[in-house]
Parts: sequence; C-alpha cells; structure tokens
Amino acid sequence: MASFTNSFVVFSIISLLACSINAQLSPNFYASTCPNVQNIVRVAMRQAVIREPRMGASILRLFFHDCFVNGCDASILLDDTATFTGEKNALPNQNSVRGFEVIDTIKTRVEAACNATVSCADILALAARDGVVQLGGPSWTVPLGRRDARTASQSAANNEIPSPLASLSALISGFAAKGLNARDMTALSGSHTIGQAQCFTFRSRIYNDTNIDPNFAATRRSTCPVSGGNSNLAPLDIRTMNRFDNIYYQNLMTRRGLLHSDQELFNGGSQDALVRTYNANNALFFRDFAAAMVKMSNISPLTGTNGEIRSNCRVVN
Repeated sequence: MASFTNSFVVFSIISLLACSINAQLSPNFYASTCPNVQNIVRVAMRQAVIREPRMGASILRLFFHDCFVNGCDASILLDDTATFTGEKNALPNQNSVRGFEVIDTIKTRVEAACNATVSCADILALAARDGVVQLGGPSWTVPLGRRDARTASQSAANNEIPSPLASLSALISGFAAKGLNARDMTALSGSHTIGQAQCFTFRSRIYNDTNIDPNFAATRRSTCPVSGGNSNLAPLDIRTMNRFDNIYYQNLMTRRGLLHSDQELFNGGSQDALVRTYNANNALFFRDFAAAMVKMSNISPLTGTNGEIRSNCRVVN
C-alpha cells in the first residue's frame, strides 16, 4: 500500500510539472481530436519491446538525440534526399540511432485512427516514455502539442549531442545549454541502465583510462579489440541491460561505467554524492529521471502554426 501511495504521489507531481512547464503543451492536447493516441503508442511499444528488449533503449536514445538538436521536433526522423541533408548521418547518429521502423509503424496506426492530427514529435515523446515503462522504469505525464520541423541540422547534431568522451565539465555545460542542470544531467544519464554501445565509443575508456575496474576492462577488451570491431556491442549496464533500474549508479561506484562520460559522473567530482544517493534510493532516481524527461521534452517545441503535422515521419509534407 505504501508503495502504491508513493507511486501515486510521484505520478501526481510529474503530472503537475508537465502541465506547468510549457503552457502551449498539454497532456490533454488530443483529448477530443485523437483520444486513443496514447493507447495506440503504448500497445505498439509493448509489442516492439517484447520482440526486441533493446528497442526501449533505442527509442529513448532517438528522443534524446532529437531534443538536443533544435528541440523536440522530430527532425532526427527525416531522411536525407538529393536536395535535403538531415541528421541521420551526423557523426553521433550514423549507423547508430535506430528504431525508425517502430516509429513508422506507430505513425501508420495513428494516421489510421486520426488522420493528419498527431505529430511525429509527439509520437516519439510518447514512445520514449512507454519504452522505459515496458522495461520496468517510471512513468510520467507527457505534455503534447508539438509540431514537426520542416528542417534539420546535421551540423548542430555533430556539435550539440554530448560525446561519450566528454568530461564532466563539458557534460554539465552541454546540458546547461539546453536548460538542464547538473542534477537533470546525472538523472538522465541513468538511461544508460539499458541499451548497448558500439566498441568505438568506449575503446579509449577500456584501453587508456585508469579509473576502471581491471576485470571489467578485460571483459570488454575481449570483444572490443585495439583496432577493428568498431560496431561490436557491449551492454551499458553489465548487470541488468534490459531492466530499467538504478544499477547503473552502482556500476559507476565500482568503476564499471562503460563510457568515459559515464565514469565522469563518479570520479571525485561534483556529482559523486548524487550518484551515491541514486544508488541507495531507486525511488528518488525514478522521480528525478521522470521530472528531467518532462523538462527535456519541453526543449524548444514547435507549436501553434509553426512547423507541420507530417503524414510520413521521414519526409516533410
């Protein structure tokens, strides 16, 4: 009963936060125009995650990379054409971001229910939340009413998405540029409790960093050689890669963060105490992660008559 009460309180707080952060967005935006949209997204994400548990992390990462480039406007979903350069081939995204087919499937189902009504940006925001929930993580109320960008920026994607090689100061300043503070950054980094990373993103960590558990480094080196094998995968959380929990922070405390940027959160710096706190208090991590996700989802949305409602998430109308 206490657990239910605590969960209800957290849900209520996040709901209020969602309503107040951006007056132009509302959890009830589609209440009359597409009342079943959230259920459509939820069912599709449940099917996708059951089919491939990694997809929950992939959709969440897709949403992060969208929001960090000119706001949460679905620009990352746009394909390159002969006359249009999108963000999919930017260095942080190329042969890396995935889940586009899942978003396509959801969009097709939503269009069948409510033609030309729900944006791809809102579908991605809902799908990111539902993927987390499917893997055992927290829920939150998603503010809705975003519209889709008609443009994209490969250069912004190259420069504004945080690097896996980033220092703590670079992470803090990069998130601050998006209106997210250091606590938000450390909570959102907890998304690395799920998913996998390619060898080239952590090679320097396992061969050059000294603040790493030697047994962990040896394990990772077995599938990530000094040269070659760039796309070989390793779990970001060596213990529960398909379960959204706070074990990520325990990994950091035992020097088993996979990415250099992960371990920067626990390396004698300003975030050490918060990492210890999240390791000891899963409920607090869930609450802070949910609040930070709401905050991130409100980065520079297109609303009103700005942008458009794409009929196909991969191309402008």
